[in-house]
Amino acid sequence: MRILLLCSSFNGLTQRAWLELRRAGHDVTVELAVSEQVMVEAAQLAEPDLIICPFLKEKVPALVWRNHRTIIIHPGPPGDRGPSSLDWAIADAEAEWGVTALQAVQEMDAGPIWGYRTFAMPAEPPRKSALYNGPVANAAVELVVEVAAKAMDAGFVPVPLDYRSPQVRGRARPAMRHGDREFSWSQSTDEVLRRVRSADGAPGGRVMLDGRMMRVFDVHRGPVGAGTPGAVVARREGAVLVNTGDGTVWVGHLRVEEPGAIKLPAATVLGERVAGLEERPGYSEVTYDRSDTVGVVSFDFYNGAMSSEQCRRLASALRYAAAQDTRVLVVRGGEVFSNGIHLNVIEAARHPELEAWTNINAINQVCREVITCAGQLVVTSVGGNAGAGGVMMGLGADRVLVREGVVLNPHYRTMGLFGSEFWTYVLPRRVGAVVARRLTGQALPISAAQAVELGLADRMMAGSRPAFERTVLEYAERLAAGDDYGRLLEIKRQAQEADERRKPLEAYRMEELAEMSRDMFDDRNGFRRARQAFVHKGKVVATPDQLAAHRELSGASAGPVVVASHM
Repeated sequence: MRILLLCSSFNGLTQRAWLELRRAGHDVTVELAVSEQVMVEAAQLAEPDLIICPFLKEKVPALVWRNHRTIIIHPGPPGDRGPSSLDWAIADAEAEWGVTALQAVQEMDAGPIWGYRTFAMPAEPPRKSALYNGPVANAAVELVVEVAAKAMDAGFVPVPLDYRSPQVRGRARPAMRHGDREFSWSQSTDEVLRRVRSADGAPGGRVMLDGRMMRVFDVHRGPVGAGTPGAVVARREGAVLVNTGDGTVWVGHLRVEEPGAIKLPAATVLGERVAGLEERPGYSEVTYDRSDTVGVVSFDFYNGAMSSEQCRRLASALRYAAAQDTRVLVVRGGEVFSNGIHLNVIEAARHPELEAWTNINAINQVCREVITCAGQLVVTSVGGNAGAGGVMMGLGADRVLVREGVVLNPHYRTMGLFGSEFWTYVLPRRVGAVVARRLTGQALPISAAQAVELGLADRMMAGSRPAFERTVLEYAERLAAGDDYGRLLEIKRQAQEADERRKPLEAYRMEELAEMSRDMFDDRNGFRRARQAFVHKGKVVATPDQLAAHRELSGASAGPVVVASHM
C-alpha cells in the first residue's frame, strides 16, 4: 500500500514505524504536520491508501480524515482521551496502561478502534520518556504493522468506542496544567519522584529551588535522612542532592523558568551556589563492575548527550577497565546509548564554538579508548537508540550487539557537521566505503535488523533492556571462556598493527577535525542554526538533497517528505 505517516516529529517512534512498514513491503512517505494546510496538501499529493499518525499532537483536518482512512496511535488504553495520557498514567500510579489505534473522526480520540495493546506499569515511577521509548513505542510499532495488515482486509470493520464494553477502561482527561506539575520539597521522596517523572523530559516538574522557579528533570532516589526540605546539601557529577520531606533526591537537570532558558545539568544551573558543597557518593553516571573474566563499564547519560566532562569521566573508566586482568570488556549504554556531543551544554557556553571543539575532542578520546584496547576483546552493548557520534563510538568495539527495536542514525549531516569519533575508520571497516558513504550521505535511520544485515552490528537480541543486558553478559562470558579466545585476541592485535601501518589512527582524527573545525568555527553547513533549533525546540528544515535521498530510499512516487534531525 501507499502509506503516509503524518507526525509532529520524525522521532524515534516515527522512525521505527517508517522502518517496519517499509520492511513489510509498503511504500511509505513522511510529512511533518507543521500546519493544517501542509497536512491537507500532503494527503492530496501522496494519494495514500492509508494515513497513520504514530506521533501527532495536532488535530487531523476534516479534509484529510473524511477523504482518507486516517489512524491515530494514541498512547493510552481503549477509552483514554486527551493530550496528557502518559503524564496522568504516571502521576496517578496506574497499574496497567496501553496504546490504542483508533480512526480519526471529528471528536479527538473518539473514533472506532482498530486495535490495542496493554502492559503492566512498573511499581517504581518511570520517567515519561522511558515509558514512551520503551513499552509504549514497542506496542505502538506492533499496532502500526497490524493496522496496515487490517487495512488490506476488505472484511475488517473497526469497533466503535463504547464505554459500556469491559475492554474500554480509559476515560477522557484534561491536558495537564502548571498546577498539576507543581510539587513541594516537603512532600515525600516517592511523591517528588512521581510528580517529576510524570513530566520528564518535558515540561518538567515545577518547584521553587534556590529562590527561583525551576523545572526539574532527571531525578533519582537519594539516601534517607533528615534535613530542611528544599535545601541543596551535596553535589556529584553535575547532579545535586536536595532534601525532601522524608529523605533526599538527586536532581540531574534543571531549567530556570524564564524565557530562553534551556535544560542543563543541575550543578551548572546553580553555579557558584553549589560550588563549595561536598562531593557525596551514591550517584554516578559511569560505573564499573567485573566478574573473574568480564568487566563492564556502564554509562547512562540523560537523553544520550555527552558533555566534555562526561566524556572525560567515561574515558577514564575505560582506561581503568582496560588495565584490569579481565578477558572481555563490555561497554554498556543506558536508556539511550548515546547521541554524541551535548548540544545544550555547548549552546549555553560563553563561547559555544570553543565548547563544541572541546566536546568533540573529549568524545574522540572515549572512542580511542574503545578502539585501542589491545589486551581484551571489547563488546558494545547497544540497548537503546543511538545517533551520530554515539553510533560511531559503539563501532570501535570488536563485537557490536544491538537490541531488537533499537534505531540507529549513523550520520551527522542534519546537524551541519562532517563528523568525527573516528567514523572514517570504524564505519568503512565494518560496512565498506560505498555503504559508509550512503549511510552518512542519505542521513536516514536504520533498524537493528538492518544494522546486522549491513554488518554495522554483529547480532540482534530481543527482550527488554534488562533481559538484553543479561544476554550480552552471557555472550561475553562465553567469549571469555572460549577455546579460541587467544586466537581471536591475536587476530585483533595483528589487525590493529596492520591498520596502524597502513594509516595511523591519529591521521583519521586529524583529517576529521580539520573538517569539523570548518563546521564549528566557520559554520560552513549551518551547524549554529541547526544546534539552536535543536536546543530551543525550533523547526529544522531539511535540505533538498536530503529530501531527494529520503524519497529515493522510501520508494515514494509522490508527496513531500520531511527529514528531521537526530543528534
